[in-house]
Amino acid sequence: MGERERDFDRLLTFVDAIVAIAITLLVLPLVDVAGDVGDGAVADLLTEHAPEMYGFLLSFLVIAKLWLTHHAIVSGVVRQDPWLVQLTLGWALTIVFLPFATALVAEAPDEATTKVLYMGSMAVSSGVLGATAWVIARRPGLSDTERLPDPMIAAANVVAFLIALTISLVVPATSYWPLLLLLLADPAVRRLRGVAERRPG
Repeated sequence: MGERERDFDRLLTFVDAIVAIAITLLVLPLVDVAGDVGDGAVADLLTEHAPEMYGFLLSFLVIAKLWLTHHAIVSGVVRQDPWLVQLTLGWALTIVFLPFATALVAEAPDEATTKVLYMGSMAVSSGVLGATAWVIARRPGLSDTERLPDPMIAAANVVAFLIALTISLVVPATSYWPLLLLLLADPAVRRLRGVAERRPG
């Protein structure tokens, strides 16, 4: 890969730091919870605060997946572009918001507004990634590789988040488990691509 422009390299370093801080913020409430154990059993403490533990693990996995997707999209970029800068900062904003949404999941997990803010912010984050991939694909001069990012991957993630949100709102008993649909997004896109490539003409 060619050497990136210094300003864009600094932007990516800044965004990576934002992601690291956001993930760190996720665990801070659990650190506070650990101080409540007192003379009680640790197992009882973990059971009592299971929603916080669940929210932390789920949000960690989601942020990690979003970061990996962002990294794959911009890995070949060597030149800065105004649209790319704005989209990158917009994506960082969605990541910064997630610790707040995660805290709401721990405090009011069953409220529809909590679900909309939590899963909706994830859908927006994936949408921004899709727009970023589209900008890079439309402007090959930004990248030093012929393998340009596929906006369909991010689009599939948006669809998965929205379907998960709909299921969670319509069937509240499913809670946040529909987010597991996210695991099917990438394989579904690859399968569709394979079918399209094998189709005659």
